[in-house]
Amino acid sequence: MEPVEIVIALALLQFIYFGLRVGAARGKYHVEAPAVSGHPMFERYFRVHMNTLEQLVVFVPAIWLFGAQISALWAASIGVVFLLGRAIYLRDYVADPKKRSLGFALSMLPTLVLLLGGLGGAVYRCLS
Repeated sequence: MEPVEIVIALALLQFIYFGLRVGAARGKYHVEAPAVSGHPMFERYFRVHMNTLEQLVVFVPAIWLFGAQISALWAASIGVVFLLGRAIYLRDYVADPKKRSLGFALSMLPTLVLLLGGLGGAVYRCLS
């Protein structure tokens, strides 16, 4: 399961990095805590961070389940697509929120594959 653990750790580090970007935007655009709105550029960074949190709630257990039931190497490989999707999501959402679709798809689709594959593997083992 080490490949899965590495990808999960990378996803968490990416989330921390996104949070640091929010903090930098808070300072740059003078959005005082605890406000979460104000300058549109700050709000873009904030939304990327929150959307990533929302995605991680499903991604982390899904990659773990797939890794345990199907293949740790395949789970990690699919998980790397998620990481790339999140990076693209950040880049595109900050540039223009209307262009976030590719990054979102490259995050959501791997998560669905991991979740459904893991569920299928668990059901198969249960019925075997």
